Amino acid sequence: MKQKIKVWDLPTRLFHWLLAVAVVFMWYSAQAGGNLLVWHLRCGVLVLALLVFRICWGVWGSDTARFANFVRGPKQMLRYLKGGLSENEQPGHNPVGALMVLALLVAVAVQVTTGLFASDENTFTNNGYLNGWVSADTGSALRTIHIGFFNLLAALAAVHVVTILIYKFVKKHNLITPMLTGYKELEGKLPVLRFAGAGKFALAFTLAAAAAWLVANAA
Repeated sequence: MKQKIKVWDLPTRLFHWLLAVAVVFMWYSAQAGGNLLVWHLRCGVLVLALLVFRICWGVWGSDTARFANFVRGPKQMLRYLKGGLSENEQPGHNPVGALMVLALLVAVAVQVTTGLFASDENTFTNNGYLNGWVSADTGSALRTIHIGFFNLLAALAAVHVVTILIYKFVKKHNLITPMLTGYKELEGKLPVLRFAGAGKFALAFTLAAAAAWLVANAA
């Protein structure tokens, strides 16, 4: 008999969906250009804050959000692929899915970092917030990387979405609803999960906000 259990806390779910919306908006605003470039830069600072928060939450957040609890070595990955690791044992990200989580976080970090230092070679008015810290040549080179690297980020995001759809429609395993509601339905003995409190959230939020403020006011 299946029982409902809370797996994802609200901060983790908010991070997930805010980052997804932010990345889509960043792409759209870059394509549209014009006045939206100002918001492109501001959204970049938001993404930076989200990344800082997620790193903090991955260190001291809830059990399913902590990197130490879902990033596994090759043996555990192989065990999962062979069907030996049950969802009850690791109810959050599975060991293989953890690789995608890390890859996306690193890719977003590279995208944001290059964007912060990139120069605006079209209107020369929307340089990255930290562009003044580097030379003109470096800013130009980082702009080129920023534009080109987005293709890799988009490819990773596409693989992520396709994998989720395969899980839902082929494997009949819904990963979308739990990331919306926070709850999964599991059979057998349910895991005991610990969720971080308001104090830990406040610390992670404060550090994220401080990082965003420092970058936005670095000029």
